[in-house]
Amino acid sequence: MSDSVIEEIKSRLDIVDIVKEYVKLEKVGANYRGLCPFHLEKTPSFFVSPSRQIWHCFGACGEGGDIFKFIMKIEGVEFSEALRILARKAGVELKKESSKIRTEKERLAEILEISCQFFETQLKKSRRGEEAIKYLLKRGVKEETINKWRLGYAPESWRGLSDFLVGRGYKREEIEKAGLSIKSPKSGKYYDRFRGRIIFPIFNLNSQVVAFGGRIFNNTSQESKEAKYINSPATVLYNKSKILYGLDKAKKAIREKDSCILVEGYMDAIMAHQAGVENAVATSGTALTEDHLRIIKRYSDNLFTAFDMDLAGGSATKRGIHMAQAMGFNIKVVLMPEGKDPADLVLTNPDKFKEAVEKAKSIHDFYFQDVVSGIDKNSLEGKKNISEIILPVIKRIPNKVEQAVWLKDLADFLEIREEALLEEMKKISLEDSQINRAEIDSLERKEEKSRKTRKEGLEEYLIILILKKPDLIDRIKENNYRFLSKKTIEILNFIKEKGSESLTKRIVYSKKEEESEKKEGDYLNNGLLELNDKVTYLLLKADIEEIEEKKIEEELENCLREIKKIFVKEKIENLSRSIKEAEKNGETEKAAVLLKELAEITKEENL
Repeated sequence: MSDSVIEEIKSRLDIVDIVKEYVKLEKVGANYRGLCPFHLEKTPSFFVSPSRQIWHCFGACGEGGDIFKFIMKIEGVEFSEALRILARKAGVELKKESSKIRTEKERLAEILEISCQFFETQLKKSRRGEEAIKYLLKRGVKEETINKWRLGYAPESWRGLSDFLVGRGYKREEIEKAGLSIKSPKSGKYYDRFRGRIIFPIFNLNSQVVAFGGRIFNNTSQESKEAKYINSPATVLYNKSKILYGLDKAKKAIREKDSCILVEGYMDAIMAHQAGVENAVATSGTALTEDHLRIIKRYSDNLFTAFDMDLAGGSATKRGIHMAQAMGFNIKVVLMPEGKDPADLVLTNPDKFKEAVEKAKSIHDFYFQDVVSGIDKNSLEGKKNISEIILPVIKRIPNKVEQAVWLKDLADFLEIREEALLEEMKKISLEDSQINRAEIDSLERKEEKSRKTRKEGLEEYLIILILKKPDLIDRIKENNYRFLSKKTIEILNFIKEKGSESLTKRIVYSKKEEESEKKEGDYLNNGLLELNDKVTYLLLKADIEEIEEKKIEEELENCLREIKKIFVKEKIENLSRSIKEAEKNGETEKAAVLLKELAEITKEENL
């Protein structure tokens, strides 16, 4: 892929708009800031520069790059897939690749898209598909909603879809890898996973089909024999713990309304959107996971739950809400009429569902008014039961002020001393209170490892000063370069030769990569433009760092002086150690040479 295509895509897209599809950003001066989507953090350290079209995290993970690197990281895809995603957004047509060089992911993505079209056609043009449409219309799903969500129908034949795909040039093994067929362990033959069901395509954030859900719709004995819903298995494109159904359609509304409404099933999400509640999403065939919550948190800290909230038991719902609390979400509960779910409510009265959302209760009020409503708070047993339900919830609250409010309210509610509750709370062990402890530990180790020496910090500051006032680069004389690291010299030479603006188009691949086999569509090995973390860090740091212009020159001189001092001090310490080692080993001649070198460097630097 030529670099001209990459540059055309970059020229048509704004990195801020792309990042905003995944991360909630706020404007800070000329740049934008938000919580880093690549690691857990409470204080925003993720910056996006619209002028330089780059991003960087100044927190624990230290990731950074351009628009392509962001899509590769956030979507977990290779460059070729990121290229296609961004080309589609930019309206840039890419040259068709031969089937031989397309990756496995790309082939599977094609299979899923073609299958989606197959199911859509079957819904609209087959006899049984007509029956499925009648069922959907009876459930209140409008025709435009069917089209918007690309609902389909899987024929009852054993290999209807598989044979169709084979006819299009795909292998049965590939169809199985896409999650669309199953291989019989006895006969070794393949048969379709989805048969005789209404099909709900599951999309990633870019509205690409990654999986399917299938629902039985006919009221026959089949319903009692088979699961009502079946879902695609995990594939290289689909991880149900990281996919929220409807998020591709809801993300804009979530950002605008600064809240996400979580429902239980496909139909609930679809009907909520149809009723005008377009910030609703659902989990796809799994309980709420930590990854789901992290994805939601990119868009909003406000989470509304619109499903069964029996939190007194040990349900998966309860665990999910506990995780959301520990991650600092502001949680509200949409109270549904007894026995109703969002899809049922929208069918009978769409406005009633909207009203329920508007009247959602805070998680605090929900616990104190609803969860413990059936328990006698005046009896000793009742007080104990209520404290056992609510104290673990309080302990999970990360904000100490909010935690203190809950504790006081519980003490008043039960008419007992706060101190007694506090003592009981200390005894509670919360296994799920530490969100992704392994990841946090890993990031802390990485942060520890990445801590800079004073000299490294000064060299970074030196480059930042040059980026703020590029004409000062001539003040760094040739003899200063011997005090600097190889990486710093490389960046300074680049600025000197091509200008600071060219850093945003800096080719940073190693000699080893340069000599490796060049593959079609390989962003790095073709020597196409890619930013490395160090460069994006320095560019954004220069934008963010506030230094008075009149002081930049003075700061530069001080910086060079300090770097020189540290270099000389380290040199003297190293020479002194080598001299002692030589004298200890009886190497008098070597010791004499080193002593002479030590005297020269001390005299030269006036130390």
